[in-house]
Amino acid sequence: MALHVPQGRMASMMKDGTKHFSGTEEAVFRNIQACKDIAAIVKTSFGPNGMNKMIINHLDKLFVTNDAATMINELEVEHPAAKLLVLASQQQEHEVGDGTNFVIIFAGMLLHKAETLLRMGLSPTEVLHGFEKAADKALEILPELVCYTAKNVRDEEEMKMCLKTSIASKQYGHEDFLSGLVTKACIGALGSEGTDFNVDYVRVSKIEGQGVLASTVTRGMVFRREATGSILSVKKAKIAVYSGPVDGVQTETKGTVLINNADELKDFSKGEEELLEKQLQAIVDAGANVIVSGSKFGEMAEHYLNKMGVMMIKILSKHDLRRLCKAIGAIPLPRMVAPAPNEIGHCDEVEVEEIGDVRVTSFRQTGDKSEVATIVVRGATANIMDDVERAVDDGVNVYKQVTRDPRFLPGAGATEIELAHRLAQYAATQPGLDQYAINAFAEALESIPHTLAENAGVKAQDVVALLYAAHAKSEGTVGFDNQAPAPGTKDAAADNILDSYLTKFWGIRFATNAANTVLRVDQIIMAKKAGGPKPPKQGQPDDF
Repeated sequence: MALHVPQGRMASMMKDGTKHFSGTEEAVFRNIQACKDIAAIVKTSFGPNGMNKMIINHLDKLFVTNDAATMINELEVEHPAAKLLVLASQQQEHEVGDGTNFVIIFAGMLLHKAETLLRMGLSPTEVLHGFEKAADKALEILPELVCYTAKNVRDEEEMKMCLKTSIASKQYGHEDFLSGLVTKACIGALGSEGTDFNVDYVRVSKIEGQGVLASTVTRGMVFRREATGSILSVKKAKIAVYSGPVDGVQTETKGTVLINNADELKDFSKGEEELLEKQLQAIVDAGANVIVSGSKFGEMAEHYLNKMGVMMIKILSKHDLRRLCKAIGAIPLPRMVAPAPNEIGHCDEVEVEEIGDVRVTSFRQTGDKSEVATIVVRGATANIMDDVERAVDDGVNVYKQVTRDPRFLPGAGATEIELAHRLAQYAATQPGLDQYAINAFAEALESIPHTLAENAGVKAQDVVALLYAAHAKSEGTVGFDNQAPAPGTKDAAADNILDSYLTKFWGIRFATNAANTVLRVDQIIMAKKAGGPKPPKQGQPDDF
């Protein structure tokens, strides 16, 4: 049997400054309160009518957003229990790329319901067991609620309909326009197999000016930098890509050259220039009329390439260089040698153009050859463009989910109410104290349509009552109508308000796991933080 250490003697075992909390009152309820607080922060930002938060991080950077993932990352949460919810939402972001707010709100509501049960006298183990049974049953019911299955990931109209709900939660009012942009970009970046979609191949370039509706899609890549040299446009470009500098070769060993007169000096530099010219001529003879460097162009190399009519572009990011090679089908060369035919990239049009007051270099493919697409986002301020970028990111991630699992569930809170309705029936069949926890799980699911209604400014209790009444009549796809002036409902499936199956599946699983992990904690032992005394502030004399 394990030895019980009384709380009073804990201090004698640990270093000075150690904090210790144990028991239901000190540890469990304290943790639940922290999780409820973090859920309350993001709750008002949920759904298409969610409010923005203004966050200034430790670097004094301003964020104005209703994206839960951005908020949580920039808040730098310190409380260990609240961090568990943050980790669950980050896991949802990595796994699905959408639904982070759902995870935090649902986990927070589960813990709120668990607190009520614990105060009634149930033990944490009984609550945990009931939550796990309810989550397993909910995930078992979920496939039965599927209302739509995407048939063709290359069909623009169908994909636009699938992405619209996700984008509307971030950019309500611009969802039709943005879902069209994202769909075009995603279909352009989809591989020939139709399943190997990589979210990294849909790029976003933000340029201030005009408005969101002036945003465009380019098949290929757009870089916010000008070309080097005087050639600014090339059609049917053949591109040689070098990861290093395009310049004269430097010797690897140090040496001393003895020059006796002016003629020898002239011949020495002339030989060096001729060698560089031969190297560049060999590249041009191989067919290249555009050269991309991952470093710099030397002055002499720039002079010769201008003379030869070759366009020069510097791309200093190795990741961008890799993406460009993917877009044009080139192989990056580490040394300045003539490329083989299979190492040269092909692009229909490379040109420097002006968007607003910013000069950009575009690599544009007019056919279906490019596996990279760039969305040029326009907006009045940097904050607006950042928020549009987050909406685009959510849409791209939903598209990726469609390539993995094309099933969709009814949105607008319809899925959650149907699950709550069925779980309440399931709870009635369970013997013992589990049924209380299963009922609490069902009530926690109500928080999703309740929050949507609250954020839309209508009476949430009335909306939930109307939804339950509709679902009791076997109208399983009825959800909250956020456009009605009074509490109202509508058929979410008929109105194409769709949520991805994977978003709900992983959201329920991660939220339940996070809530259960918090409930399993019965002691908190915090060691003293490392580090000595803080240094005195500048301008104040030392005590000594």
